[in-house]
Amino acid sequence: MKTRHIVHATALSMVLAAGAAHAANADQQFGANPNLPEPQRGLLPNMTIPEPAAWDDAKPTVPEGYTITAIATDLKVPRHTLVLPNGDILVAEGKGGGEAPKKRPKDFIAGIIKSQGTTSVKGGDRLTLLRDSDGDGTYEKQTVFADGLNAPYGLALVDNDLYVANQDSLVRFDYEPGQLEASGAPELVTPLPAEINHHWTKSLTASPDGEHLYVGIGSNSNITERGMEAEVDRAEIWEIDRETGAHRAYATGVRNPTALTFQPGTDQLWAVANERDELGPNLVPDYLTTIKDGAFYGWPYSYWGQHVDPRVKPQNSEKVKSAIAPDYSLGSHHAPLGVAFSNPQVGGQFANGVFVGEHGSWNRGDPVGYKVVFIPFDNGQPAGDPVDFVSGFLTEDNKTRGRPVGVTVAPDGSVLVADDLTNAVWRVTRDDANRPSPAPSDRTTDRSS
Repeated sequence: MKTRHIVHATALSMVLAAGAAHAANADQQFGANPNLPEPQRGLLPNMTIPEPAAWDDAKPTVPEGYTITAIATDLKVPRHTLVLPNGDILVAEGKGGGEAPKKRPKDFIAGIIKSQGTTSVKGGDRLTLLRDSDGDGTYEKQTVFADGLNAPYGLALVDNDLYVANQDSLVRFDYEPGQLEASGAPELVTPLPAEINHHWTKSLTASPDGEHLYVGIGSNSNITERGMEAEVDRAEIWEIDRETGAHRAYATGVRNPTALTFQPGTDQLWAVANERDELGPNLVPDYLTTIKDGAFYGWPYSYWGQHVDPRVKPQNSEKVKSAIAPDYSLGSHHAPLGVAFSNPQVGGQFANGVFVGEHGSWNRGDPVGYKVVFIPFDNGQPAGDPVDFVSGFLTEDNKTRGRPVGVTVAPDGSVLVADDLTNAVWRVTRDDANRPSPAPSDRTTDRSS
């Protein structure tokens, strides 16, 4: 596997060390009622990103009774995966973002810091198909299913329609099980907001009945520093009619909804979101939450319900009063980019709950995230602290070997993790070979990544 090695900007590191205190350990911020300290503001926020390191002979760490394998390597910035009805896997590869103007010195510095934690590989702007023809766990066939896309991210399959959320559009391919490549160019379903594209990723899922698609659209700034005119149709989750492409804002005030999914057996939409920066190492918590039709989740005027963000001018007290708090805090600056509900085939303590891929922090002194966690559920709701499921991306000396993005749970209980620093897809399987096979009906339709 190829991993980029970074040469540090020593002078910049000295500036940051002088301008920001080392982040103190905070009380755990997990669950429905996280500890929210007083905001901390200064000339520069804490900004530290681990130096990339090679895996060599190491692998990510998984719980006892599970095995992890890299089923695809040397990809071109993998983001999300989709398991197709015949067991093939599609991988969306791309690197997006607009030419967002840098208005403040901290914007320039933050850009340099964040770039140190990304791969040097150019995004593929494509979908790659992986196939395990004989069922032995080795995906020996790897082909380009479609290329010429524009930073594809979210994926969803409804019947014979394969949907891809590019950074600027939602498109549709015809799909027949067993295809190794698309039969033609994609059809435009609807354009998506793409000007500036401070947050470029467009997450995607489909409703259980297949009538609607849902797309997460991130804000165009941290906290409206580009003006509210840049935030039109931003920080929203769109509901899109699958047949006509018509859309409406299903939920608003979600700063960056990076992954969407429906809870199995329900019509309940869930999301993970990245919250705002520059209020200190322990504000504001990123979160996992149900998404309610017509609800407002605070951004930019408030966070975690009705905690007012004084940086926003002018304020809007009526919007603040309407803001609802998320369901579950993942902790501040963990950067969740993937979410997937488990199934009984995963087994053990991981059979009922949600997996979250945490890309990892860049904006605090002590790095956090850089792993896949499992949040147990009870009676359909989160019911405990996160449990590490795939870790070891962050080393003991604070170097990073990889950065998880999308997470997918396959019908057979295997868990797929896209890693956009290693440029690999990891597959976690349960060692117990005697677990029951999934029912045929479980294989019929894959709705989302």
